[in-house]
Amino acid sequence: MTQQITSFQDIRPKNYIGSALLFFGIFFTATIAGILLILGMVTTFKIRWKIGYLWCAIIGWLTKIFCGLTFQVEGLEHVNANQPVVYLSNHQSAWETLALRYILPPHSVVIKRELLLFPIWGWSLLTLKSIVINRKNQRSALRALLEQGSRYLNEGLSVLIFPEGTRAGAGEVLKFNVGGALLAHKSGFPIIPIAHNAGSYWPRYSFFKYPGIIKVKIGPLIDTKDRKAADINAEAEDWIHQALKNMD
Repeated sequence: MTQQITSFQDIRPKNYIGSALLFFGIFFTATIAGILLILGMVTTFKIRWKIGYLWCAIIGWLTKIFCGLTFQVEGLEHVNANQPVVYLSNHQSAWETLALRYILPPHSVVIKRELLLFPIWGWSLLTLKSIVINRKNQRSALRALLEQGSRYLNEGLSVLIFPEGTRAGAGEVLKFNVGGALLAHKSGFPIIPIAHNAGSYWPRYSFFKYPGIIKVKIGPLIDTKDRKAADINAEAEDWIHQALKNMD
């Protein structure tokens, strides 16, 4: 099932000043946070996570001040910090890669290998127990996801995955890769689906951010024991489709 693609010319006035200030704010603070995270390798993951959490919270504040963009979350009652899960979220922009770090309890995030090419910023992601995959080699990527993801889940750390694999446009949902569902199937840990409409305000690959309220919906646990990965994946994908539809 694929949600209808919204393709139209955005006629909203461009927020040049606010978007520029946010861009430089992200650039400047990311460098400081990255250095602190790398230096934090001599400390614990808990301390490093707090550094990353605070940085993402600062970006959320800057986004509100400069661009008038905030968010609201529905379904936080489904999240239990003491219950490791596999989070599956749709992917529309850079916003959710930052915001979910301070909305959700500590977790590992699946990232593409190319991000490590960025000095300081990319390197700092390794300090947060990220799962690095090579998207050009699907077999290697799946093996890394299953091995590292299972280890983190068994250690009590949740895993966040964007199963579309790349950013979709606003109003669009791409076909889900089965890797996240397969991780939940093999490890026996439940899935929590997450839907949001960030792309309507923070469009993919766009310099401009628009004022408004991003809606985030967190779904109930999806049991994975004794179920096929394909069925798990389909249930999570269907829930996200329906949640996005209800945001209209």
